[in-house]
Amino acid sequence: GKKEYDLLVIGGGSGGLACAKEAAQFGRKVAVLDYVEPSPQGTKWGLGGTCVNVGCIPKKLMHQAALLGGALKDAQHYGWNIAQPVHHTWSVMAEAVQNYVKSLNWGHRVQLQDKKVKYFNMKGSFSDPYTICGLTKSGKETIVTAENIVIATGGRPKYPTHIAGALEYGITSDDLFWLKESPGKTLTPFVFNVSLECAGFLTGIGLNTTVMMRSIPLRGFDQQMASLVTEHMESYGTKFLKRCFPTKVEKLESNRLQVTWKNTELGTEETDSFDTVMWAVGRAPDTETLNLEAVGVKTNSETGKIIVDAGEATSVPHIYAVGDITEGRPELTPTAIAAGKLLAQRLFGQSSELMDYENVPTTVFTPLEYGCVGLSEEAAGQCYGSDNIEVYHAYYKPLEFTVAERDATQCYMKMVCLREREQRILGLHFIGPNAGEVIQGFALGIKCGATYPQLMKTIGIHPTCAEEITKLHITKRSGLDATVTGC
Repeated sequence: GKKEYDLLVIGGGSGGLACAKEAAQFGRKVAVLDYVEPSPQGTKWGLGGTCVNVGCIPKKLMHQAALLGGALKDAQHYGWNIAQPVHHTWSVMAEAVQNYVKSLNWGHRVQLQDKKVKYFNMKGSFSDPYTICGLTKSGKETIVTAENIVIATGGRPKYPTHIAGALEYGITSDDLFWLKESPGKTLTPFVFNVSLECAGFLTGIGLNTTVMMRSIPLRGFDQQMASLVTEHMESYGTKFLKRCFPTKVEKLESNRLQVTWKNTELGTEETDSFDTVMWAVGRAPDTETLNLEAVGVKTNSETGKIIVDAGEATSVPHIYAVGDITEGRPELTPTAIAAGKLLAQRLFGQSSELMDYENVPTTVFTPLEYGCVGLSEEAAGQCYGSDNIEVYHAYYKPLEFTVAERDATQCYMKMVCLREREQRILGLHFIGPNAGEVIQGFALGIKCGATYPQLMKTIGIHPTCAEEITKLHITKRSGLDATVTGC
C-alpha cells in the first residue's frame, strides 16, 4: 500500500538534515527521526548531530578562545598595555559556547518546521524494509512507513573497554564541550585529530595537558606534517608521552584519577594523577539499534559501517546511507551535507549527479593549524611511485609573528606533484595561521586539475601566508617509503 512519507531520514545530523530539507524543496512529504542516546557519563544534546553539538562548532569556538589567549600575549609587543599573566575562566567560555549550540538546535527545528518536514524525537529501528518503529524516551512506540529511507546516524566515540576503569572514569569529546567546570589537568590518550585539537585548546587556555601516543600521530595524514604539528604543540606547552599506552584508571580518595601506563620504549610501568581523562580512540558507527540485519542492509564486518555504492544506495534498493556511517567516506560534515543534498536531487529532482569524494580539503585545528587537500606524500608515492613525484616545499615566517617574536620553526608548506609533463598537483599541505582559510581557496584549483606551472603564474596577495604557496621554488625528490594503501 501507499507509504506515509516519500522520504524518511533516520538521524538529524549534517547529512540527514541536508537530505531532508533538500527533498522537501521538491514538494515531497518528508520526515526526520532523531534521538540522542546519552553518553556513558550522561551528556546529551539537541538536534543537529555531532558537528553542531560535540564536534566542529564547539571545537572551533574553543580553539578560538585559545588563539585569543595567544593574541593577548602578543598584544604587548604591539603597544597594548595588558596585565600579564592573563587568566581564563572556563565556565564563562563554556556557557557562551553551549548557549550558541542550543540556538543552533532550535534553529534546525524551526527550519524543519518551515519546510514542512515532520520531526520525530525518537530512536528508530527497522520492522521491515519500508517500516520504522520509533521509540520515545518514555517508551511510546510510533510506526512510520516511507517509500525511501536514508540512514544518517553518524558515529559515537569509542571507549577502550579493555582498559580497567576507562568507561567508569573517563570522558570523550561527547562530554568535554558540555562540561560546566574546567576539566583541570587532563590526559588524552591516543592521537587522532580530535585528541590533538582538544589538547591544543586546553593548553592554550592555560590547562596542564598531556597527550599519550602509542605510535604515529594523525594516522592517514601526511606524516611529515603531522610531526611538525606535534613538535609545535610540544613547544607550545602540551606534554607528550610517546610510545606509551594506558593499562588502567583508578579513582583516588581525592577524586583525582590515577592512570597507569606502559612505556614500550623503556619497558617501564609509570603512573600519574589527572583531573580528567578524555579518550580519543576513534568512532564507531551508531547502528546498534537499527536492526539492519533484519532487512538485509549489509555492513563491513570489521568497521560496522554501512556498505554503499556510488549513489549512496545500500544493499536494499530503496534504503540509502550518507555521512560518517558509510564505508570508505571521509568523516567530514561538508561531504555529508553535499552527499545528502545530491541524493535528494537524484531521488526527486531528476538529477543524475553523484558525489565526488576526490580532493576534499580539510583542516586540523591545532594551535598551529594544518590544512590539506589531495594526497599525502606517502599516498602519492604509493599510487604513482616515489620516482614519479616531485615535492616543492618551504619553511616561512608569517609577518604577524615577527613583531611578537613568535617561533615560526614549524610554519611549513609543501606541494606534491606528478613529475611528468605538466606536473599536476596531487596534494597541497600547509601548516600555519588560518590554514583552513588558505587551503579552501587553493582547493578549487586542485579540484580543477591545477598544475605547478599554473600555480607559479598565480599572483600572491601581499603580505599573506597564502602568498608563500605561490613562491614554492625549492624542490626535492621524494624518497619516502610508501606505507599508505589505496589512492
